[in-house]
Amino acid sequence: MVEESGRPIQIQRYSAQEMLFNSLNFLLFFIIVYSAYRVLPHRGQNYLLLIASYYFYACWDWRFLGLIWLSTLVDFLCGLKIHNAVSQSQRRLFLTISVGVNLGVLAFFKYFNFFMENLQALATSAGWQLDDVTLNIILPMGISFYTFQTMSYTIDIYRKRLEPTRHFGDFALFVAFFPQLVAGPIERAARLLPQVAKERVITRKQLSDGLWLVFFGFFLKVFVADNLAEVANAAFDPSAQVSGDVALMGVYAFAFQIFGDFAGYSGIAIGLSKLMGFELMTNFRFPYLVTNPSDFWKHWHISLSSWLRDYLYIPLGGSRGGNFSLYRNLILTMLLGGLWHGAAWTFVIWGAYQGGILIVHRMLKPHLDKITFSGLGGSAWWLLRVIFMFQVICVGWLFFRAQSVEQIGLMLSSILSMSSISSVAIFYAMQIVFFTWVLLLLQIMQIRRDDLLATQKLSAGRKAVLFAGMFFLMATWGEYGGQEFIYFQF
Repeated sequence: MVEESGRPIQIQRYSAQEMLFNSLNFLLFFIIVYSAYRVLPHRGQNYLLLIASYYFYACWDWRFLGLIWLSTLVDFLCGLKIHNAVSQSQRRLFLTISVGVNLGVLAFFKYFNFFMENLQALATSAGWQLDDVTLNIILPMGISFYTFQTMSYTIDIYRKRLEPTRHFGDFALFVAFFPQLVAGPIERAARLLPQVAKERVITRKQLSDGLWLVFFGFFLKVFVADNLAEVANAAFDPSAQVSGDVALMGVYAFAFQIFGDFAGYSGIAIGLSKLMGFELMTNFRFPYLVTNPSDFWKHWHISLSSWLRDYLYIPLGGSRGGNFSLYRNLILTMLLGGLWHGAAWTFVIWGAYQGGILIVHRMLKPHLDKITFSGLGGSAWWLLRVIFMFQVICVGWLFFRAQSVEQIGLMLSSILSMSSISSVAIFYAMQIVFFTWVLLLLQIMQIRRDDLLATQKLSAGRKAVLFAGMFFLMATWGEYGGQEFIYFQF
């Protein structure tokens, strides 16, 4: 990483557009892989998927394949050692090796520069001078996702909730499965490994549901997310001095951009997996139609929030031990959840904010449950709470999207002090409505039926009209600039 002279080496990487789900390269790649997959026997399918997954990742940067192989080998061996250990101390030793290697690699690539820069700033403020030891480190694609996935494997074996696999190829495919390799969902071994090990039967329902999820995910990405990215980027441009109304529209645009982007990726990943006979976990369930912070985290990035709950919050003590322990555990969990997203103080602030609103909700919940407004029907009261909660969520998105702590302060102050709405803000608002109305209608239908695949139960005629309308919107206004998925950076 560093030359003998001490100067950092700038590592160049391949274009991140080579294997985007919304690229022709990926479409060609998947058609070739899927065509071979359908004619191969079970073991042949697994070897094909493993080779395809490594090729898929190598298209981003082949040099980081070594990190996936390291994590795979260490956790496969540690899983066997933990299971076969004759003493509790040996079990703890091999768990420590697994967790230490994974977190060590993750910490170096993701947090080394952040730690050193803040250490140098602290030393300077105390009157000390430290040499600059930061490196030009490139964050390997998807490292946060597959690291958490492999760690959960050894932890579950340690907890005696999972038997280790003795087939290295099956475990390697569990780690590297290309649809969810670089941005999740973060799968558990207890769910995905048996699907790898057993012969898969692809049903007609899986084909139908998978095609819809891929289509809808593509719609979320190219019609919703990438169009609203232009509004969000303009509002969060650090070189621009935007008014409060424009800043507010930028926050709203980013809220739908990040949902369309990440839910779109997850939908495509789950849909592609269904086409091959795999069932991945749901990662999003209409998160902007919730009424409190707790429900938001049950509906947003479910694979991460459930991972943090099971492997961090509960081991810390969860809700046991009184309110102080509960609030401490919530704050620590969400702070680390914020840092998981990136090495920046804006993510720390976002995590602290998420922990704070969870605590406030816990404190006020007994009183909030008693509040009703006479004259308001159940639907109207629910809608008011949804709108209020959306504003609460959007404050967090401002922290998340801002490029510095200073920008957070400037945007917040401009929003809170705005006194009028400009024509630019009205134009942005019209864009937000235009690019989200179909999404909102579909989400309302999904929540009313409590079914993410509610569209699959429409009549053939209605489905044809829906698909044709969405296809027309994508063909006419879709943004095909090949923008990266936001969560690739995490």
